[in-house]
Amino acid sequence: MGTPAASLAKARRRFEGADWVRWGVLAVPALFAMPSARPWTWPLIALVLVLSVPALWLTRESRPRWLMPATMIAVVAAAGALWILQPGSWTATTMFGATFYTLRVSGRVGAAISLAVASATILAWSIIYDLDWLNAVAFFAVLVVMVLLAANRRSRAERLEQTELALARAQTASEEHARAAALAERARIARELHDVLAHSLAGLALNLQGARLLLVRDGASEESLAQIERAQKLATDGLAEARKAVAALREDAVPVERSVSDLLAAYRLDTGSRADLVIEGEPRELDAAVGTTLVRAVQEALANSRKHAGGPALDVTVAFNNDEVDLTIIDHQGRRPPEPPSPGYGLRGMGERVALVNGKLECGPGEDGWRIHLAVPA
Repeated sequence: MGTPAASLAKARRRFEGADWVRWGVLAVPALFAMPSARPWTWPLIALVLVLSVPALWLTRESRPRWLMPATMIAVVAAAGALWILQPGSWTATTMFGATFYTLRVSGRVGAAISLAVASATILAWSIIYDLDWLNAVAFFAVLVVMVLLAANRRSRAERLEQTELALARAQTASEEHARAAALAERARIARELHDVLAHSLAGLALNLQGARLLLVRDGASEESLAQIERAQKLATDGLAEARKAVAALREDAVPVERSVSDLLAAYRLDTGSRADLVIEGEPRELDAAVGTTLVRAVQEALANSRKHAGGPALDVTVAFNNDEVDLTIIDHQGRRPPEPPSPGYGLRGMGERVALVNGKLECGPGEDGWRIHLAVPA
């Protein structure tokens, strides 16, 4: 058995597929009228054939909405006139069929006009050709049947639309319920990670920092200090990863200033040196590529300071201006560093990242250390 959605789609295809016969109902009788057509009826035949062409693609939802009803009313009038002028043809079928489709696709005004035109045509035909009252009533009965059939089709179409809407609402509600349950579970896991793992790693990193300072004071061996430093680095790296996991689980975009602050906190724990952050302007949410560029620049600068300068004191400034964000990183080595023979891979990668977001990068030795400045569009 198929799903409700599949069954509904099949019913709609079958329902809409029947509408393709309307062109045949409108055009074929006019074609049959051509062999016996008289000179004054050819314009009406041509008009019916031309007006029946849009029925191949026009629907109730076609824009503008008046186009389909207006076309069908014109077909009713033209086919009715052709039926009166050429009574032996089948163009009455076209008139009744066009009336049926007008009642299906139009509002009250269009339906009233179509019924009035069709009724006037039947009355005129009955008077001109001296039709007895029984046959005249039969024609009007056919018109009533068209009204009932159109009402039935419109009712069925409305039921299909209501069923589709109800099914869509039920599916949306089910998806929202599942999403809410998933988000609640992710939030619970994020809380556990933050309250247990992240706090434990932060405490471990601080204790390892204290242990390293004690070993330095007591003159411990280089091997012991190296082991403590490695353990401290693992703790700080694990803390950073735990925070990233919490942010990912909560689907929250971590602000740039928060990410930079976390990096500097890890740098302080790792090196024992000062690392200050200054925020200028009003922080705001940035494009993901821009935020990633700023955070990666700070990461690269901190890695270079550890590697090449032994972890000196740092000053980092993030300035939120009107149309750009400026990032300045200065490490204080106590002397002017020499010019490097060529930029390393880290600085090259930083420059490529900045170029991808149409930013500008300046880096080089300052008075007492290395200075990196970049500006990226906000």
